[in-house]
Amino acid sequence: MVQKVYDVKGMTCDPCVQAVSSELNGLPGVEDVQVDLSSGKVTVTSQQALDPADVAAAVDEADYELAGGEAR
Repeated sequence: MVQKVYDVKGMTCDPCVQAVSSELNGLPGVEDVQVDLSSGKVTVTSQQALDPADVAAAVDEADYELAGGEAR
């Protein structure tokens, strides 16, 4: 299992969390998505490392923005 944390800009409410979670859960190999609304951090657990472009595209599809890729 691989766990990565990403910064997502623009989330302000529970429907935001649901939209981002739904899109990321649709990526192949994703096992779990946890969103911390107050910090904008999204933790994605997957079977293998995800392509950063796929993560960015999923977040964009939910109408939010990945802030610089993986959080530090």
